Parts: sequence; structure tokens; C-alpha cells
Amino acid sequence: MKIVVLERNSVGPDIPVDCFNDLGEVICYPNTVTPEEVAERVKDADIVVANKSPMNENSLKDAANVKLICEFATGYDNCDLAYLRSRNIPVCNVVNYCTDMVAQHSFTMALALSQSLPHYDNYVKSGEYSAQDRFSNFGVPFYELAGKTWGIAGMGNIGRKVARIATAFGCRVIFHSVTGKSAVTEYERVDKDTLLRESDFLSLHCPLSDITRNFIDADALKKMKKSAILINVARGPVVNNTDLYEALEAGEIKAAGLDVLEKEPLQLSNPLSKIKDSNKLIITPHLAWGSVEARMRCVQGVYDNIKAFLDGSPINVVN
Repeated sequence: MKIVVLERNSVGPDIPVDCFNDLGEVICYPNTVTPEEVAERVKDADIVVANKSPMNENSLKDAANVKLICEFATGYDNCDLAYLRSRNIPVCNVVNYCTDMVAQHSFTMALALSQSLPHYDNYVKSGEYSAQDRFSNFGVPFYELAGKTWGIAGMGNIGRKVARIATAFGCRVIFHSVTGKSAVTEYERVDKDTLLRESDFLSLHCPLSDITRNFIDADALKKMKKSAILINVARGPVVNNTDLYEALEAGEIKAAGLDVLEKEPLQLSNPLSKIKDSNKLIITPHLAWGSVEARMRCVQGVYDNIKAFLDGSPINVVN
């Protein structure tokens, strides 16, 4: 089998992928972006490992040998599933490999923003703390998580992990099922308006789809508390970035922590790039999933998916 890894660096050059050599002839490319690049690189491939590279008719029509596509990810919105089904090409993702890290990052941003840590870090480093005549400073108010309402959109593996942590902090947890099909019963399920209206913290963990695109828009932001903190570790287009910028500038919500954006990397045309106040907005470069441990699990998951396919018992097939 010829295995073509289109985006080897998506798991980081520090994480080895040598295990794939046990499964066939492996060709790795650091990154592949355009459909033309994909088409050229996969034309003789049997198995394709991708992440963001487009997997559709335009990029695969001349790749007659492709038998399997594996994602270096849980998400697979880069794949045209209907086209791939028409060619009987299974798509396999890796599930639950980054749950702990994404949940951890959600709270890292929420705590930093709710406790005004950027302000106080700067207060000390600027010399103002050294110049004052008392041992403490709490000029900018900050608050406890205990007793607050933590809202969740998307109650999959990550959402449930976040719910458990929020509960441990003493939060009341509510959630909204964007599909209406959630089987979760241990937490209070609410409609979207209630989620927006009652959440002190609102974290997004839903996949990108037609029903979640612009889930948080100008109308949604107006329904949130002015003291609310929004966390998006799902997909960038779940939040309308222009609407969020205007809401933050107008003080419609207190703050936001984003690990994902409508277009990545951050474009200077994105109005959120204008906000330099880290007490109001923290943006991280799509790294919430990427602890060393998680990236190692991701590579192992792809290995397991390929091996299972070669053994005749495919696993984690999404189409």
C-alpha cells in the first residue's frame, strides 16, 4: 500500500510518524493546501492521511487507487462524504484523543478572563505593585466559578468532560443540544434562548454544520448577560467574528476566549485582530487540541485505523 500523508506537520514535527512505515510505503508532505497540490500528490496513493486538505471530486477524480482516507483529527468537514460514498472510499477519524486537553484549555481561558489575570500580571510587571503601599490589590473585580451557571453547546465527549469539571468547580451546568438528539440526562437540557440568557460562561463544543454555522451571531450575543464569558473551542464559523467584535466593543458581553476563527490563521481583515486588550479577548492559535500527549494519541489513532482497514475490519468510519 502507498500511504500519502498530506499534512504531516499538522501533528507537529516533534511527534514521530515512523509507525506508518510498518503498514506500507509512506510519503510525507509537510503541508498541502490547494486542490491542485492534493491531486498531484495523491494520484498514485492507496491511502491518504489528511487534516484540512480538500477531499472531494476536484482533488481526487484522477486518484483511481485511493481506497481509504484517514483524518489526523476528529472533524471531517474537509471531506465531501457523498462523493466519497459514491466511490466506496471510507473516511476514518480519530475520536476522543484530545478531550482532556480541549476541556483543560476551555477552563484555562475562562479562568484567565474571569479572574482578570492579564490585568494583574501586567500590574505587577509594570512596577505599579511595587510602588503601592499595601500587600494586595484587587482594583479590578474578579469572581468565583462556584455558584455560576456554565452553559454548553454540544454535549459530546468534550462537552461532557467540561460539564464534569464545571460541576467540580461548583457550577450549575446547563446544555443545549444543537441537533435535538442528545441522550444526555445527567445535566439540565435547555433551549437556545435559555442557554444564552442564563449562562455566565458559555462554551462551544459542537461540530461545524449548517445548523451550527453562525450559532453565535449578533442576535444571540444580545441575549447573553453583559457579564458573560464566551469560549469557542469548537469550529471558527460557529461564531460570527464580526458580530462578536461589535458585541465586545459595545460591552454586550464581558469577554471571549477563542481557539478557533472563521478563517485561520487570523486575518488582518478580521475585526477581532484590532482588539489588543487581553482582559476582553484571548485568542490562541488553534492549539487547544495539541498537547504532546494528544498529538501522540492522534498519530496512534490513525495507525490503528489504517491497520484495522488492512485487516478487513474498518473502525471509526464516518461515512
